[in-house]
Amino acid sequence: MVDVTIRGAGIFGLSIAWTCARRGARVRVVDPYGAGSGSSGGLVGALAPHVPENWNDKKAFQFESLLMAEPFWRQVEATGGVSPGYARLGRIQPINDPKNLDLAHQRAASARDLWQGRAEWTVVEARSVGSWCPPSATGFVIRDTLSARMHPRRACAALVAALAVMGVEVVPEAPDTGAVIHATGVSGLLELSDAVGKTVGNGVKGQAALLRFDAGQVPQLFADSIHFVPHADGTLAIGSTSERDYDDPTGTDAALDDVIQRALQAVPVLHGAEVIERWAGVRPRSKSRAPMLGAHPLHKGQFIANGGFKIGFGMAPKVAEVMADLVLDGQDSIPEAFRPEASL
Repeated sequence: MVDVTIRGAGIFGLSIAWTCARRGARVRVVDPYGAGSGSSGGLVGALAPHVPENWNDKKAFQFESLLMAEPFWRQVEATGGVSPGYARLGRIQPINDPKNLDLAHQRAASARDLWQGRAEWTVVEARSVGSWCPPSATGFVIRDTLSARMHPRRACAALVAALAVMGVEVVPEAPDTGAVIHATGVSGLLELSDAVGKTVGNGVKGQAALLRFDAGQVPQLFADSIHFVPHADGTLAIGSTSERDYDDPTGTDAALDDVIQRALQAVPVLHGAEVIERWAGVRPRSKSRAPMLGAHPLHKGQFIANGGFKIGFGMAPKVAEVMADLVLDGQDSIPEAFRPEASL
């Protein structure tokens, strides 16, 4: 007997399965392609907050989830024995003109109120953060202590290993048994869009690269709209693009070449680093741009957890919590902006 069937073994499906299993539910995860086979099997793994201003439910939800991440991933690793490569090492962003320097100071002030001392967003001199720092025209950078890194593939593998210890299988086929949660990514959003006759979500292609460059235990960087994520295994991920129009969902092309060249200009110390992998995948984005959580609009009595887009890994601990609350306890704490109706 299974209490919860989860369709989809991406980061949302696996995280919900883990949280439900820890609460004593008998869980099965179903995915014909295997765990982390879609966009959750990417390279970058930048867990970073939205800017601390114009506070709303989405930003508050993400903030709480990023704070939950450290104990969440620590328990996953302790249970399954596989490291997700998680570390809360912060992030550095160069400030290249006076206007953005003023804006950064304003955001630093708002972070003191909104983040309540649980994490920091500060403006500091670039020279104070050491040699791992992009050039900054103003001599100042933004440093936050909330951002964290992980390796997406290793994170999915860590969850699969921990779930196995809890007696939870990831299988290619199985009937719906118990409560059913659809965490099926782009295919699920397209199914929903076709059924209602309008776009309620779609796929956005992203391209990224993996470099052989061991930066050590240092913060991630964000420069020229590119994420630079030093992984625990001695590699460094850079990315990504956001492409709504594409012919080849998993092929890399000149758009990634451009990202790589811009990355070398933004962080010159990377010159000469070998590109060991090029990756492309399509990430699910709901029309509301927030994760789509709650009662499934098509499958009566069933549930949906979709639309992680670029922030799925950062949102996953909190998404798993509220979905477990809803499915196992009947407790609905999902923000209005996250409900399917916000995209319908």
